Amino acid sequence: MKIAYDPIYTHPVPENHRFPMEKYALLQEQLLWEGICQPTDFFTPEKVAMEDLYLAHMPTYVQDFVGLHLEERTRIRIGFVQSQQLVDRELTLVQGTIVGAEYALSERVAFNIAGGTHHAYSDRGEGFCMLNDQAVAAAYLLERGKARRILIIDLDVHQGNGTAEIFAQRPEVFTFSMHAQGNYPFVKEQSDRDIALPNGVGDAAYLAQLSAVLPNLFQQHQPDFVFYQSGVDVLESDKFGKLSLSLAGCRERDRLVFEACAQRQVPVQCSMGGGYSPRLSTILEAHTQTFKVAQEVFDIYS
Repeated sequence: MKIAYDPIYTHPVPENHRFPMEKYALLQEQLLWEGICQPTDFFTPEKVAMEDLYLAHMPTYVQDFVGLHLEERTRIRIGFVQSQQLVDRELTLVQGTIVGAEYALSERVAFNIAGGTHHAYSDRGEGFCMLNDQAVAAAYLLERGKARRILIIDLDVHQGNGTAEIFAQRPEVFTFSMHAQGNYPFVKEQSDRDIALPNGVGDAAYLAQLSAVLPNLFQQHQPDFVFYQSGVDVLESDKFGKLSLSLAGCRERDRLVFEACAQRQVPVQCSMGGGYSPRLSTILEAHTQTFKVAQEVFDIYS
């Protein structure tokens, strides 16, 4: 099980976003401490090539972002102050998902401790997302003939609006987002399949909905690769989530996705997405169990 990790993920960020960003360093430590992973499971990505970013993003936007020339309204939408550290972090993050996707082709599952930046559009960033890591990686696999039909399963509490926009005219990529209806982004894009849940939905209703839709997604699109955005901001404890899953429910959510992939022998790359519970330990436990479930599932179906 290969996992993209780099200390650059923890470079300084604005004070109002520092707490959730700390999880990137601590999650690696937690996985090692629990014996879920070994040091050799982790890899440090390089920076992504500009031509690979152009597969999902407009060149003018990429060049303005990398050159620190974003317009003020774009900077406000993103929520981060422009800096070289931020640029380096994003370029590394995206490459981690690309390399992870390539590992998944041979190892069935791979992770990026960061990533899941699904609010980044082809021509702009939003909501603390500047470059869309899974969109770039999906386009990369298609461009190089390493996949023909891709399914993106986005189970973050927020709709994957940027991902939906990027692939709106690309039928070889099927975008699925199940999210809180009353949460950011308040103006939604149209994914290939959206399930907008009312506030307060808990384990039973959530898992029943997901159990019903997953087989249909695989049957309808027949993917040969899956990207999974596994944000844990669906937890009841999350400050911004508006859904009410327990840790056990979040674990079962992950199991449903990984089993759907493993049973059909479809490789999957997983980016961790959001998580804003008041206790950092809750966020780490939720993310850690995603790795545990993947390990269990893919051992069973080996």
